[in-house]
Amino acid sequence: MKTAAAGLAIIAALVATAGDAQRRGRPTPPQLRVGTCVRTTIAEVTQRLVDGELGRVIPDSGSAVRFANGLGQVSYDQVAPLNQSRRGDPVFVCLVALPENCPPGDHRGKLYTTTNLRTYESWTLPDSAHGCGGA
Repeated sequence: MKTAAAGLAIIAALVATAGDAQRRGRPTPPQLRVGTCVRTTIAEVTQRLVDGELGRVIPDSGSAVRFANGLGQVSYDQVAPLNQSRRGDPVFVCLVALPENCPPGDHRGKLYTTTNLRTYESWTLPDSAHGCGGA
């Protein structure tokens, strides 16, 4: 019971933070601040890689998720809580780290923690398979 109560307390804190972020509008890259959260839904849960010729996902190539607000996350590993999520699930996505010393115009490498409000599970992943300045 303590775990469920702690989870609900975290979600309540996220709701307050996400509400503030939504009232201010979706931040653009220069306005992003660690701790900013938004509420959105899952648009697609898929694998990291897609076969270029056939356009089919490559099983076990890593987890990937795209949100209705345009954000996304990706991992080289299979992330069970992400893979158990479904299209339309409500989520809170919070920015937890920004990359540093990036080349101009390269905005990759932001780290987000996502909490699925249907399953009450969370994961922390970057928005790109490579950080800024990488491959």
